[in-house]
Amino acid sequence: MESNSHLPKTSRHLSPEVLVLGTGIAGLSTAIKFADKGADVLVVCKADPSEGATRYAQGGIASVWSNQDSTEDHKRDTLSAGGELCHEDIVEICVREGPARVQELIDLGVEFTKRSEGGFDLHREGGHSKRRILHADDLTGLAVERTLLAAAASRTNLRIMDHHIAIDLITEGKIFKKWRGPGRCLGAYVLDAATGDVLTVSSEITVLATGGAGKAYLYTSNPDTATGDGIAIAYRAGARVANLEFMQFHPTCLYHPEARTFLISEALRGEGAVLKTINGDEFMGRHHEMKSLAPRDIVARAIDIEMKRTGDKHVVLDCTRIPADELKNKFPNIFETCLRFGIDITREPIPVVPAAHYMCGGVLVDSSTQTTINGLYAVGEVACTGLHGANRLASNSLLEAVVFAHRATEHGFRKLRERSAVRRMGRPGSLPPQWDFGHAVELEERIDIAANWLEIRHLMWNYVGIVRTNRRLDRAKRRIDLLKSEVTAYYWNHFLTKDLIELRNLLTIAELIVQCALLRKESRGLHYTTDYPETDNQLFKHDTVL
Repeated sequence: MESNSHLPKTSRHLSPEVLVLGTGIAGLSTAIKFADKGADVLVVCKADPSEGATRYAQGGIASVWSNQDSTEDHKRDTLSAGGELCHEDIVEICVREGPARVQELIDLGVEFTKRSEGGFDLHREGGHSKRRILHADDLTGLAVERTLLAAAASRTNLRIMDHHIAIDLITEGKIFKKWRGPGRCLGAYVLDAATGDVLTVSSEITVLATGGAGKAYLYTSNPDTATGDGIAIAYRAGARVANLEFMQFHPTCLYHPEARTFLISEALRGEGAVLKTINGDEFMGRHHEMKSLAPRDIVARAIDIEMKRTGDKHVVLDCTRIPADELKNKFPNIFETCLRFGIDITREPIPVVPAAHYMCGGVLVDSSTQTTINGLYAVGEVACTGLHGANRLASNSLLEAVVFAHRATEHGFRKLRERSAVRRMGRPGSLPPQWDFGHAVELEERIDIAANWLEIRHLMWNYVGIVRTNRRLDRAKRRIDLLKSEVTAYYWNHFLTKDLIELRNLLTIAELIVQCALLRKESRGLHYTTDYPETDNQLFKHDTVL
């Protein structure tokens, strides 16, 4: 738990041209591109700059890179995985522009793994018909993150401010009480987690790149930073959000009592690893024609069904048919991590369970990543571009991040020049007021925050998980409503801490996921309910927008 004991609390003002919230692949790519165009950029992150979901992305980045592949193949695979809910124009943009954006990563210095005979070593993952996953062994995200951080550090007009967390967005609607709707986004209030001071950050362009919301669930592959901050603050500011019922559960995370959930890349299945029950039964053939290479939602649900059928706490991933040298060379991090926990994957299967992994919905944006609030953009996992539909195709997330970071910058910089022209004409923008601490007092006991956080994660796992029912969703909704009154009292009566802000955001995310799930009265992609087990294209082939 964070400790904020410095009194009195103060408020400061910063005025970058561009404010970016988040230091993953989406946030850093956007920030670097804005900086290269000459903009003054401030990047805010709530932990160490390298601590986000990007560094833990093992599999790689999907892009058409061989003459055996085509944009049409990649597009078809994406649409197939997306449960007929992908926006075809967005899919076309992403797969067509993807190779150029990947080349930019290579030019920055990302060293993707190459074959001994030359050319990049391309993996194949679940749902892909061709080998198209560029990777840096099984630590792709870490290689990308390090390269982008180094590139950001070399830009003199780009500053990263770590251990700061956005409290809420500043909008014209909040400042001018008679304003209809949110108006323009003017920046954000940001907490210094170490001191408790609040910064008023006013900006012409604000970019949400805060990642996902896996920490709303008890079991997740996500880092501690994934508390849905960007979606929550955007929704509270008046932005539209969409498709939050589609939480992707990664089917294979390490199950071990001494390990925090560690993701086991599905690239292993692409190389020949097979899912089995503890008793050795290869069960995926009963659930899908692609067997262990089926899309993630089908694999996760199949594992959940088998665990419920057998009563086992996990299934296993058998990699022993893959040559030992190939396992060690292609998946060194997975091999070494499992070995530390006493599992030699060249000789014995890996115990695995599904875990909350990726949010396919998010803040609703257009093809330029504009949200429904003027001046506010969203890129990466926080955004709902329409690319993923009801289920994300493996390794499309890093691709989406770089493609739409580029688009956000191109559109945002044009808007920035327009705003600069307005200022030169002597028409200054609205100056946001500083943070008002009111009559807040120090929070003496933090045990209630921890207890509420754990309760949210338990109820989301039990009632809003891989398989849902109306009864479970209604029960979750009632408990969330009760928790809201408790958390609201904490929030308004006490000085803010990082933990309190995250708890408030998690509660908002949980509420939104339940609302979206209750609205979709069918089963599609990642949303499966036993009350409506069939897909209904006549009534529900559309986004769920709040």
